[in-house]
Amino acid sequence: MAGRLDGTVALVTGASSGIGEATAVALAAEGARLVLVARRRDRLEALASRIGGDAVVIEADVTDAAQAQAAVAQAVEVAGRLDIVINNAGVMLLGPAEEAPYEEWERMVAVNVTGVLATTYAALPHLLSAAETAERRVADVVTISSTAGRIARAGSGVYNLTKFGVGAFSEALRQEVTKRHVRVGLVEPGATVSELRDHLRAPIRDAQAERFRTMEPLEATDIAEAVVYMVTRDRRQAVNEMLIRPTEQET
Repeated sequence: MAGRLDGTVALVTGASSGIGEATAVALAAEGARLVLVARRRDRLEALASRIGGDAVVIEADVTDAAQAQAAVAQAVEVAGRLDIVINNAGVMLLGPAEEAPYEEWERMVAVNVTGVLATTYAALPHLLSAAETAERRVADVVTISSTAGRIARAGSGVYNLTKFGVGAFSEALRQEVTKRHVRVGLVEPGATVSELRDHLRAPIRDAQAERFRTMEPLEATDIAEAVVYMVTRDRRQAVNEMLIRPTEQET
């Protein structure tokens, strides 16, 4: 049986682990050729071997606009086109503003905002072209956000800022390109098993673990399924936003 994404090329940032890795596997299962972008080449190469076929590995730090744009250019040069972009690279560094190292704030803005902007900026001309000329006549850019893009919490101010920000950017961009059949989507996961909490300082990490101790979190594959749903809809359908929380998560 043919995959629903046969003949397409999909680029995934932050593909070396978690949601990015699961999404790459899920898109490949639907027939897409994958372009895997992250800083950890060894993990990308291992993932490319698992996926098989002609997956492209690009080592890049998307917080550097030049590297993000070069990654997109290399993807198009090697694969010949670009139909789907998944902005997944992200970092979550929580804690009270009074005690926070300013470098953590800078890092979140760089990864969660600059990385999305640089990658989308570079990819947009290619997505518009695919929507106009490719067999599917539609293209997609999906950004992985968070429930933190909907609900602000004490100790999460800058993370909230980045996620509210990419939500606003996504909606504005959607309005600009939707009549040209580039669909702009946002996925907002709740508590999900990933490496995000590994980056937290120890007391904050322990507090987060306690908060979710009695809750069964989402798996990365749950979010990957949502992404696949969005990008495999018929050309007439645009799923612009999906909020996905564990059943037991209240906020």
